[in-house]
Amino acid sequence: MAARINCSTSIQNSLWLLNPLNSKATTHFRNRLKFRQNLFSLSKGAMFCTCSTNNDKTNTDSTDPFVLTTPLYYVNAPPHMGSAYTTIAADAIARFQRLSGKKVVFVTGTDEHGEKIAAAAAACGSSPSEHCEVISQAYKTLWKDLDIAYDKFIRTTDPKHEEIVKEFYSRVLANGDIYKADYEGLYCINCEEYKDEKELLENHLCPIHLKPCVARKEDNYFFALSKYQKPLEETLTQNPDFVQPSFRLNEVQSWINSGLRDFSISRASVDWGIPIPNDDKQTVYVWFDALLGYISALSENKDQPNLQTAVSSGWPASLHLIGKDILRFHAVYWPAMLMSAGLAVPKKVFGHGFLTKDGMKMGKSLGNTLEPNELVHNFGPDAVRYFFLKEVEFGNDGDYSEDRFINIVNAHLANTIGNLLNRTLGLLRKNCQSTLVVDSTIAAEGTAFKDNVEKLVENARFHYENLSLSSACEAVLEIGNAGNSYMDERAPWSLFKQGGAASETAAKDLVIILEAMRIIAVALSPVTPNLSWRIYEQIGYSKDQFNRANWSDTKWGGLKGGQVMAQPKPIFARIEQRAETEDKSEPAATQVEKNKGKPKAKAVAEA
Repeated sequence: MAARINCSTSIQNSLWLLNPLNSKATTHFRNRLKFRQNLFSLSKGAMFCTCSTNNDKTNTDSTDPFVLTTPLYYVNAPPHMGSAYTTIAADAIARFQRLSGKKVVFVTGTDEHGEKIAAAAAACGSSPSEHCEVISQAYKTLWKDLDIAYDKFIRTTDPKHEEIVKEFYSRVLANGDIYKADYEGLYCINCEEYKDEKELLENHLCPIHLKPCVARKEDNYFFALSKYQKPLEETLTQNPDFVQPSFRLNEVQSWINSGLRDFSISRASVDWGIPIPNDDKQTVYVWFDALLGYISALSENKDQPNLQTAVSSGWPASLHLIGKDILRFHAVYWPAMLMSAGLAVPKKVFGHGFLTKDGMKMGKSLGNTLEPNELVHNFGPDAVRYFFLKEVEFGNDGDYSEDRFINIVNAHLANTIGNLLNRTLGLLRKNCQSTLVVDSTIAAEGTAFKDNVEKLVENARFHYENLSLSSACEAVLEIGNAGNSYMDERAPWSLFKQGGAASETAAKDLVIILEAMRIIAVALSPVTPNLSWRIYEQIGYSKDQFNRANWSDTKWGGLKGGQVMAQPKPIFARIEQRAETEDKSEPAATQVEKNKGKPKAKAVAEA
């Protein structure tokens, strides 16, 4: 589910109020909260296993699929760059895992229930189902434009999802972890949560959305989160890599150590949702609903939807990739829910930082979003994917500015990588009829360049494995920098002019650089799939060969003597800064440099 809860303090305070067993509640809080205990009493025969960590149930066989998920994005408005960032990162991770030979199940989708959805639909003059269809399709269209190669797209309005939510709820109920109680408080519709009055601004304004909270009194069903205090502590102790980055683990441990409070999992005032199985006057709380999308997505459409078949198709997830503002739900509530239902917890939860614009978190509710469709139209998917993965250290916050975006993309993709390939192929065409004179392995004998490239490739692999996407990009870029340095030091254009043995040496130098470019194409393909394909095409490979490439193809020695390269042409057009008065209907990445009076790069002149 997309980022909805943005203030951990408010969650903690609200849940403290919801705990009917909290002996420290003051008279003031007792006046606000009137609980009516209604615990469901069940025989032991009806209960399900509640393993504390379930890590022992995880099959670590190498044939297990690598199941990767993004949040299910909330469809109150079209996608923004914050949503796109998570999905771009997930796609890069999924592509790397496929290159590494893993069977990958990449899950994304949309969270389509809740009061805010119904309100957004009404504001547009449409029904909730019509509204969800439009926005869900907008996500699919954007993912296609960004070259997102997902395997499963789940919508929480899918019938199979509803069946699995109801079955899961029944399991938790049968385990004695659901009870009914009264609750009265101030509710923020945008946060989809109750707020503690002391944290609100004047006139009961939500400090996150700056909109007034409304007073509500409801009979709700609650999940006994407090019961799983010790099992969650044991999970984090036994598996310290469960939450990443490590500083996010500290946050989660702090929340758990402060004491867990039960939370409401139903809404009596919300019609647009999945009905509670044992009470059709209430609907399932959107978080309890949406988190289960990670499991329902695994159910094949041809199957009769049920929890067991879905779980057997790849659960537990290898990685939940989320924004840091929804960490509590994924690292505390979700594992406890799974334990209650007797299911394994996910293997890892990674909470990345926020993208900012003008120093502020971007969000639909705040109205300061960066439009991803516009970015893709203006600059192309490779530029967008590369900038956000290279320039934002994964896990931390990152800021966007157009000037920096253009400078980085031009310097790295157009110059360091694109220009190196173009001038090398130009020299090969001019002096070798576009044909490699020798195998790349032979060409590199006695050079330190090959060893340096192999070291950088291993660095890139290590960083991809550890979700350090910026560092992985940096390692691959360093191969390009090394290639440019090698080209400038060797000056093959001069050697060709000398003829004889010098010309033969120059021809070998071109093979060495083109082998490095081939390796760059494979190693950077998780981040820039289209750019990588264009490199592969330029060095004489087919699309099928590119699609069959795997990480082992980053090993030195792929190019062979006699291979014919394609005719050189730019693989990434330089982006030109455009004046405000200029027509911006044409994508910037396709514009041709107009100012012929500008000095050309040294490398271009030499080639």
